[in-house]
Amino acid sequence: MLCVFDINETLLDLTALDEMFLDLTGSATAREEWFTLVIHTALTVTATGGYRDFAEIAGAAAGAIAAGYGRPFDDAQRQRIGAGLRELPPHPDVPDALARLRGDGFTLVALGNSPLATIEAQLANSGLAGLFDRVFSAEQAGALKPAAAPYRQVLDAYDIRADEAIMIAAHDWDIAGAQAAGLRTGFVARPGQTELPGAPAATLTAPDLGALAELVRTQPR
Repeated sequence: MLCVFDINETLLDLTALDEMFLDLTGSATAREEWFTLVIHTALTVTATGGYRDFAEIAGAAAGAIAAGYGRPFDDAQRQRIGAGLRELPPHPDVPDALARLRGDGFTLVALGNSPLATIEAQLANSGLAGLFDRVFSAEQAGALKPAAAPYRQVLDAYDIRADEAIMIAAHDWDIAGAQAAGLRTGFVARPGQTELPGAPAATLTAPDLGALAELVRTQPR
């Protein structure tokens, strides 16, 4: 089975940016507000049939959040946030879970909305790069997840049926997109994350990646 992994929040811990956004706005909740706006913007762009660079969306959202708190925002701050995104640490459960799956013979690939260069830097800086067989970006598909194109580019690259792959993510919209494309799905129910209300349940659900990896290992290949 091909295991396809989302990056931000699924593998990497965005709370590492909390202090940065506290400095930027004076608010302890600003980082969460920022990422919510990033996702809202990305979903809106996708739903209206467009495409925007995810890094550009992240920078613009940071500027909007700072403005909401009456704070200035300049290129240096934009670059600081970009650098922070490229240097996020993995959640503690991630390295061992990936290593166990890889050791069991699963093929592991990463699929993120960020530009390819950003994802590659994230995986390298977090120490996870060596655990993945390939890295894919929505940038290559010209559409952001949860549009079908990013998922299909992975399936096409491996010339497999959709049900031969499982999309693993901590985001309800990513699970919904993968389901629509026909993939199996694994939802990582990290704190604050829930499945999309009223939508079909993910194929597998667990509170962290370690527990989900154990469920994946029991699935027919």
